Amino acid sequence: MKKILCISLAALFSSSVAFAQTVDNNAYKAAKDRAESDYKAAKDRCKELKGNAEDVCKEEAKVAQARAELDATTQHHNTAKDVEKSRRKLADAEYELAKERCDDMSGSTKSACKNDAKSAHKTALASVNNPATSTTAAIAQDARQTGSNMADTAREKTADTRVAMSDTMITTKVKAEMAADPLVKAMDVHVETQKGIVMLSGFVPSKAEADKAVELARKVEGVQEVKSSIQVKK
Repeated sequence: MKKILCISLAALFSSSVAFAQTVDNNAYKAAKDRAESDYKAAKDRCKELKGNAEDVCKEEAKVAQARAELDATTQHHNTAKDVEKSRRKLADAEYELAKERCDDMSGSTKSACKNDAKSAHKTALASVNNPATSTTAAIAQDARQTGSNMADTAREKTADTRVAMSDTMITTKVKAEMAADPLVKAMDVHVETQKGIVMLSGFVPSKAEADKAVELARKVEGVQEVKSSIQVKK
């Protein structure tokens, strides 16, 4: 009886592993093709912007593509090696986006922003090999934790630095709120703060998401006004 039970459990385990590592090449290719098509369309829309806003927009498009490819890999091609590769690509894309956003700043604020981006990138890469964070839901949790860590780091600065970085802290808090909200895809929305005025831009799939992003930004402490130029994808 024990031998039969062991064989049954072994068979069940093997079946579970086989199910966990599904491969559907046709669905995977179709999903990747959609991600590439959406990326090209988003990149073309960035031409409507100017200066660093255009650069940020392009990096946002790359992040969206990397996230879509990770979703495709997780759903249709989720071998451990492929999922890890996709997660690394997303982490790198998010890092490039974070650095690009720092270019809107200057002096110590810009340096702090880049240091935060680098730290967040290291954290993201460290989580790649953690099985508990191998799903897209866990990635959202990583984003929320990153936002929290960045806010905590900012609060630990000296009094003078905190005053100089108040806008950066507001931006960080707004991003964290968006990352924690199930409706808003934080990486679709670019957040910039100047003298307490939060400016939102980027492309989102629905008006509901655009409205929610504005609502979340208004609730953040220190925000004086919210200006939104978020566009709904057509």
